[in-house]
Amino acid sequence: MKILDFGCGNNKYLPKNKSDKVIGMDIAKLPGVDLVHDLERFPWPFKKNEFDMVVSNHVLEHMSNLVKVMEELWRISKPGAIIKINVPYFASPGAFQDPTHKRFFTLKTFEYFTEKSGLNYYSTARFEILKRKITSFVTRPEISKILDPFINGWPRFYERFLSRIIAADNLYVELKVIK
Repeated sequence: MKILDFGCGNNKYLPKNKSDKVIGMDIAKLPGVDLVHDLERFPWPFKKNEFDMVVSNHVLEHMSNLVKVMEELWRISKPGAIIKINVPYFASPGAFQDPTHKRFFTLKTFEYFTEKSGLNYYSTARFEILKRKITSFVTRPEISKILDPFINGWPRFYERFLSRIIAADNLYVELKVIK
């Protein structure tokens, strides 16, 4: 399996299967970076349909043009490829405290790239949302163990009415590339 660790920084994704080929791409030459490239300069230096999986861990919030980035992820991914994304959840203080963050994410953000959504007119890139999970209090697992089942049991209710009272930290999304 060929995997792109998009914006890997120092923490390159490590495959569980040693036969996986992982390419770490980032804007700076850091340990674990195989390809130095400005992530906002398109097209990226990859062929169409090159990757089976893309991992993006706390990178998308730094991108100026999310639509273009999603289109590029779609272009370089094979049909049926999986894209795993971690981003700060919009209600998290961490989403706002970092001055390099350019955008925020909710449960509906990635629906703009799905076929079933009436919001998909900004882009032709299409994905199926396989999983969405809001995680709370990452630094306090004992609190997460109590809150996460409630938050993810009623995610729309949480997002609409409680997210400003009990602020979750992250949003994890798994997408399947539709071509």
